[in-house]
Amino acid sequence: MGNTNYNSAESDPGEAKPESLDFIREIVADDLANGRHASTVTRFPPEPNGYLHIGHAKSICLNFGIAQENKGGICHLRFDDTNPAKEDIEYVDSIKEDVQWLGFDWGKNIFFASDYFEKLYAFAVELIETGKAFVCELTLEEIAEHRGTPTRPGTNSPFRDRSPEENLALFQRMRDGEFADGTRVLRARIDMASPNLHMRDPVLYRIRKVPHHRTGSQWCLYPMYDFTHCLSDSIEGITHSLCTLEFEVHRPLYDWVLDNVTIDRRPRQIEFARLSLTYTVLSKRRLLTLVEEGRVSGWDDPRMPTLSGLRRRGYTPSGIRAFCKTIGMTKFNSLTDVALLEHSIRHDLNDTTPRRLAVLRPLKVVITNFDAGAVEELEAPNHPKNPEAGSRTVPFTREIYVERDDFMEDPPSKFHRLGPGREVRLRFAYFITCNEVIRNAAGEVTELHCTYDPETRGGNAPDGRKVKGTIHWVSAAHAHEAEVRLYDRLFTVEDPNREEDGKTYLDYLNPNSLEVLRDARLEPGLANAAPGERFQFERSGYFCADTVDSQPGKPVFNRTVTLRDAWAKKQKKG
Repeated sequence: MGNTNYNSAESDPGEAKPESLDFIREIVADDLANGRHASTVTRFPPEPNGYLHIGHAKSICLNFGIAQENKGGICHLRFDDTNPAKEDIEYVDSIKEDVQWLGFDWGKNIFFASDYFEKLYAFAVELIETGKAFVCELTLEEIAEHRGTPTRPGTNSPFRDRSPEENLALFQRMRDGEFADGTRVLRARIDMASPNLHMRDPVLYRIRKVPHHRTGSQWCLYPMYDFTHCLSDSIEGITHSLCTLEFEVHRPLYDWVLDNVTIDRRPRQIEFARLSLTYTVLSKRRLLTLVEEGRVSGWDDPRMPTLSGLRRRGYTPSGIRAFCKTIGMTKFNSLTDVALLEHSIRHDLNDTTPRRLAVLRPLKVVITNFDAGAVEELEAPNHPKNPEAGSRTVPFTREIYVERDDFMEDPPSKFHRLGPGREVRLRFAYFITCNEVIRNAAGEVTELHCTYDPETRGGNAPDGRKVKGTIHWVSAAHAHEAEVRLYDRLFTVEDPNREEDGKTYLDYLNPNSLEVLRDARLEPGLANAAPGERFQFERSGYFCADTVDSQPGKPVFNRTVTLRDAWAKKQKKG
């Protein structure tokens, strides 16, 4: 792709102003302008130990976005698969699907850290030969104890001063599988008094006798992330290694490794603030717990912040990309209101999504002065602001369904919907007046008897009289039954990651995060909606045909997002 207009110095008065650069793009632009790099090479390096979530989308949009914005730019998809105990090909496949769904293509530039195992081993040997690494027999617990604290220097390992020859022999025996897991590690020899705990002789390799999803049992010795990441960047010729802010304290080690081995290309690590969302947890470990404990139905549960869950719920790639652009890049951590994400999706869906009639909690209405058996075909636009979307016809009959919430027997003054003696407008149809309320033996309202004004077809009265309320409806004879799932926020507090008063994020799970309505009624045509097809149910919200459970003739719809931020209103009232 060609350059975007980020750096335009001049513009006509009638043109939109060029977008300002975030601090990362400023660095990239400066490096290109000063000839440090001829083009950009970035990478998105997920670990295949879980499904991607909305926080990863921010990194994906950044890394692939910079590649797209700069002529000749490339973004690699690289899997950091150095911990076979937690990795699976299922996660590799899901990550590929998610990146492509977001609208990005790595082309031929897909790599795995496991591609470099032999090269990484050779770099480790080089460190041993130059006296910069040693084999340590302390346990991980003992290493942690020797490391010290931020205010107390660490203690040297008793194995720190072994000769390079002895270390080389031990390291080869580690590779050959002679030692059990946890009995030997390779550590860098740096500085046990460093104020940065990550520089206190960190572990570079550990023994893991676990089959790898790509290399099988070829290796039982695996490199640590801090050793692998920087060298993989160098091997691939990455120009700008973009990481979230927690890796800022790891950067000295990133640079130390590159300074102490023989490399041809030097990447630059730049950190940015990771995404944190209200009412959401984005820790893969915590998300995995939700899945394994059955708190949700799986990684793709529509309540999950995973990209597969958001996709199943009906979120759009363009809406997520717009959200990532809106929040931008900063150097400080903050909590982003999830309502901003919902707003981005709502705004995207509003422009593209066809409208349909659906009654979620049906209440039968009998229009007593409409001929029994008669059917009128009424015209309804598919999108009110897009004439090119065309229109459809909806059947109108003597018996219809309306929303139960659109009726109150003793309504307050500001309730502008149905009530005894009240007149309302039926969307695309007629004015009706409620004349009689029918109850069952338990006193529950089961049916309304109304009359309609045949002169108000299309929703307008020739005498000019006005009604304040318009409600939606479906023909009882033509409506299809459907299951509709109403999703709410998965957690009840703004920051479920906080741990206080002995509570954890599991204590803040919202027991009402899912409501299943099995008696909803849909207008004709929705019964055979294709999986993933999206609609706005008028006055209710945006909905998506479930990609797992929905079947022709037996539709299941997930609510993607409400028409307005009902949660914010609820919180203000509370």
